[in-house]
Amino acid sequence: MKLYKCLWGTVTMLITLAIGCVACNNDTSYADRLNEERNAVNAYLSQHRVEMSIPADSVFEVGENAPFYRLDQDGNVYMQVLQAGNRATDRVKSGETIYFRYSRYSLEYWYSSGTWQVYSGNENAMDATSCSFNYGDFSLPSSSQWGYGIQYPLLYLGVECEVNLVIKSQYGLTNEISDVMPFMYHVRYFHSMI
Repeated sequence: MKLYKCLWGTVTMLITLAIGCVACNNDTSYADRLNEERNAVNAYLSQHRVEMSIPADSVFEVGENAPFYRLDQDGNVYMQVLQAGNRATDRVKSGETIYFRYSRYSLEYWYSSGTWQVYSGNENAMDATSCSFNYGDFSLPSSSQWGYGIQYPLLYLGVECEVNLVIKSQYGLTNEISDVMPFMYHVRYFHSMI
């Protein structure tokens, strides 16, 4: 009987240990990924000035030392204006095809390693095709694939502008939303293909 109890105790302990190991190997939950995304974005923005609203007169500070402006209420998109373009004479029109060149960097990678690595983009490969979207028309896959964040600056700036954007996953590339990865984009917008 003692041997049976000892074996049963050992088996029970091994089963409990196996269940614990399986639980430890599960992927992180979506809520955990959202927390990691928030932490990476907050860590990056903590190194910069951040304005929580758009200037009332829509006159943004411009340059490498300009603040990041929160563009939406939930803090999914932040913009630093490097060149504002001329909104008075060069406003985007609804449905207009806008071309852009960009580089994007994973804030998650930066947060965990402390270094930048170009994740993707066409900014430095002039032989690469320019990317485009039809402004405000998310019914087209060519526009919706980029998400909402990439179009946000054109609400406030002239077309020929240049910005840095912090975009959380919900407003980023639609095929990457479930990855929950925030990115820092460097983007230049144009009327015609470059």
